[in-house]
Amino acid sequence: MAFDCKGTLNKVMLIGRLGADPELKYTPAGAAVLTLSLATNTSWKDQEGKAQEKTEWHRVVAWRKLAEVIGQYAKKGSRLYVEGKVVTRSWTDKDGTKRYTTEIQAESIQLLEGRGEREGAEMIETPLPTEADFNGQSQGSNSEDDLPF
Repeated sequence: MAFDCKGTLNKVMLIGRLGADPELKYTPAGAAVLTLSLATNTSWKDQEGKAQEKTEWHRVVAWRKLAEVIGQYAKKGSRLYVEGKVVTRSWTDKDGTKRYTTEIQAESIQLLEGRGEREGAEMIETPLPTEADFNGQSQGSNSEDDLPF
């Protein structure tokens, strides 16, 4: 875990299922970037005692080797453990409107296998993106059409 000098922490841990096959693309500088949609569920009983359930969808972004490995093995319905941090990016779209997105920037992902599937799933980790991954473009100033994913 990384702590900054002010004693804050931005750490996310999720276990969920992929709602679609991951999407692997490459930046102009050649860095692999993977986006995936991860569903997590919360269950509870309401005041009348009826079972309720809510699904939260999380946009997860992975980079470099982590992106390539997960892109190769994970499929819709795969169960994943994701560790990362919450990031919010902004950009101006082609109509001049400022847009925002909040996502989980994955630092490690583990494929969680069920019985009869591949044993010994390993944790895969990767460094976070740098400015060089964007070929000199700032992450916060990408136009909608220039986003690497």
